[in-house]
Amino acid sequence: MTWHEIERDWLAQALRTAQPDDPTLCEGWQARHLAAHLVLRERPTTAASAVRGGLRGATERLADEATDAEGYARLVDTFAAQPGRWSPRAWVGDAVNTAEFFLHTEDVRRGAGPVEPRELPAALVDVLWSQLRRTAPLRLRRLGPGVVLVRPDDVRAAVHGPKAGHGSVVLRGEVGELVLAVSGRLQAAGVRVDGAPQDVAEVRDLLTGP
Repeated sequence: MTWHEIERDWLAQALRTAQPDDPTLCEGWQARHLAAHLVLRERPTTAASAVRGGLRGATERLADEATDAEGYARLVDTFAAQPGRWSPRAWVGDAVNTAEFFLHTEDVRRGAGPVEPRELPAALVDVLWSQLRRTAPLRLRRLGPGVVLVRPDDVRAAVHGPKAGHGSVVLRGEVGELVLAVSGRLQAAGVRVDGAPQDVAEVRDLLTGP
């Protein structure tokens, strides 16, 4: 199995462990909304049905069909099954879905408060680190301060250079925690942030969700 297939299984397991109305790290979304989002993003026929009458509120409408245990289980089972080859999301594989599924697993696990981080296989850590180094510069492009990511083994990556009048901020943590932080979930990530106070405040403002 590829990593995105393994992460799909882990995410489906996290969703099955949750109740439909359990909170997640995604603002305003309960577990059923997150499950609806996952189905809609990779199954065009379901999306077309859900948005009949307009795009606005498609996730909400599909989530409304999963307020009870039976409807919720059906929605999670739909996500858990691999999408057909006709789905654009079936083509991107590890390049997009590994980090996406990792983040959403943690959205479910940490929605109600702090939990122990998962122990990730070393090969998965390498995949997440590679993807993080590639995507972080775009995510951080508007920051004044520079950003350097540092792993526990002291491997580091300067993913954003400082602009005039700013220094660099160092984010230290396990790779999975750094992925969470850079994605805008700093408040739920086990990451240490070091730097000048004004630079740290700017980084925290960008990377901390509601």
